[in-house]
Amino acid sequence: MKVASRSHQRGNIVLVLICVLTIFLCLFPMLHIAARSLSSSTALIRNEVTFWPKGWNLNAYRLVLRDSRYTISLVWTAFITVIGTCLSLVMTTLCAYPLVFDKLKGRKLINTFIIFTMYFNAGTIPMYLLLKDLGMLNKPLVLIIPYCLSVFNMIIMRSFFYTIPESLRESAEIDGAGPVTVLVRIYLPLSMPVIATLALFYAVGRWNGFSDALLFMNDRRYYPIQLLLYNIINAISSIETATQEGFSPPGLDETLKAATIMFATVPILVVYPFLQKYFITGVTLGAIKE
Repeated sequence: MKVASRSHQRGNIVLVLICVLTIFLCLFPMLHIAARSLSSSTALIRNEVTFWPKGWNLNAYRLVLRDSRYTISLVWTAFITVIGTCLSLVMTTLCAYPLVFDKLKGRKLINTFIIFTMYFNAGTIPMYLLLKDLGMLNKPLVLIIPYCLSVFNMIIMRSFFYTIPESLRESAEIDGAGPVTVLVRIYLPLSMPVIATLALFYAVGRWNGFSDALLFMNDRRYYPIQLLLYNIINAISSIETATQEGFSPPGLDETLKAATIMFATVPILVVYPFLQKYFITGVTLGAIKE
């Protein structure tokens, strides 16, 4: 028993060390960028910054906050993230829920077609031509409607719906409840863990997305924060372009890059604590329970 106990303790120590190392590897890039954004240009040029700022200065953040492009783009990105996430959750639910019913005609064929799109798609050029024919290019809706449904997330929600006892649905149907009532009154209240998990997945994807705006949006007024960040970082890499963009203070380029990255990253991180309870439950849906 003592040998087993010692072996168990050693195993726990190894697991703790692995967790600590993993946390460090995840936090190090963020701490490093945060330290660079708060450090002086001299310290950055000398490579003296690791994860603690040296020569504290907030000039980069002052420039970011004074530039209306950042704040407008941040608000716009938050808007399309909220609207896009809500739309994605509605579409995912409406797609997953009917596939739970065994009596749905052609259910297996529909499942096959949906999963087929998960592995094969037409590509970027056909997508561009389709959106062009629909008149959606350079319109705000092009950042919201396309890619509003993820087949992978739909499968996760459908799998969760399968775990809800059929007896609940049957008892509701006996009492006269229709499919919509069963969905709203039974399935959705019991599905908060998976809904919160998928909401986080969709929100992070929307917030970090810039390829769709890069391909389908030329109007700078509707640039999301990630595309603006991409353009700004490319711009301030060149002294001439940086001067044209209004970033003329000498030696501020590296600090400004770090500040813009933090400005674009921190808001989405704030969302996680509010969904943490449901998220932890949601990601363990497939776990074996004793």
